[in-house]
Amino acid sequence: MKAFFEGIQSLFVDFLFLPYDFFREMELSNWWGANTINWLFMIICSAAIVYWIKQLKLHKANNEENQDTTAHSFLK
Repeated sequence: MKAFFEGIQSLFVDFLFLPYDFFREMELSNWWGANTINWLFMIICSAAIVYWIKQLKLHKANNEENQDTTAHSFLK
């Protein structure tokens, strides 16, 4: 059983987290380059939030939103 967990550790440490080691080494010379993954995730999340808010406004404008407090069965 110990070998199984050591195999999982080896998979993550030796292979899957290898790109992060590169970014950690790069941080001392180029902060912006080292944080490209963080910036990418922030841009994707910002775009998703803007899309979600637009969809909420669209449903509210069409009166498709059910704002009744008993809309869910567990609130009855």
